[in-house]
Amino acid sequence: MQVGLVGAGRMGGGIKARWQNAGHEVVVYDTDPERSDAPSLQGLVEALAAPRVVWVMVPAGEATEATILEIASHMQQGDIVIDGGNSNFHDSQRRGEMLAERGLRFLDAGTSGGIWGQANGYCVMVGGTDEAVAIASPLFDAMTEEGGWEHLGPVGTGHFVKMVHNGIEYGMMQAYGEGYALLEAYDHPLDLERISSLWTHGSVVRSWLLDLAIRAFGNDPQLEQLRGVVDDSGEGRWMVQEAVDRSVPMNVIAAALFARFASRDDNAFSMRLLAALRNEFGGHAIHTES
Repeated sequence: MQVGLVGAGRMGGGIKARWQNAGHEVVVYDTDPERSDAPSLQGLVEALAAPRVVWVMVPAGEATEATILEIASHMQQGDIVIDGGNSNFHDSQRRGEMLAERGLRFLDAGTSGGIWGQANGYCVMVGGTDEAVAIASPLFDAMTEEGGWEHLGPVGTGHFVKMVHNGIEYGMMQAYGEGYALLEAYDHPLDLERISSLWTHGSVVRSWLLDLAIRAFGNDPQLEQLRGVVDDSGEGRWMVQEAVDRSVPMNVIAAALFARFASRDDNAFSMRLLAALRNEFGGHAIHTES
């Protein structure tokens, strides 16, 4: 099928490659002219045949809002906009209603996999109507391995589930970071790469994050090349706020969020491990000055 893609950066570029490998025709608009097939968002929409499907992969917030409004102004009834970024689910619900008033269809597709998704397949959490999902399903199939995407409910559901997914990620990474900080503080020097490898065999704490820790320690045993600064991309804040609003206890994830705030003021080993893990799966890192 034919699809428009807005944003061909780290994840968008990987998604584009998987679509093309599956035989889909991808028309790209990116702020970098080197990555663009279309000169503008209007040009992107005009290059597509009806019913048009445009996947938006830009930073959450104002960038996503402006992009969706611009795209929608050039679309026709029955066309589909898919937000594959990390938008707040409340915004997705509102955007879905706004587009529906114009006769357009909207899907929120929370996408996980980072820079490894191109090779390993992404995990996609989808919200929207059955009809819109059916049209877009070949794209989800191409992005994922078998069982790697699900239609979970109406508009907003995909980004709600992705928010919770990322909040859990915060907590898991914080637990690893604190545990490895204690290992690093032991009286006898410990080989953290070997310990990470050991824990991937039969241990109850084995995970893909441990696989990434092995890579990180293999490249930089004391994580001296990274600053222990770990930004929060929004989902953790939204999740804690939703927990407050719904009276759901969330001690671990709230503490992990606050630890990320604290990371901006120090360079603790635990936070350097979090920075290393984010760099391994998402390409996010702040390096020390050489």
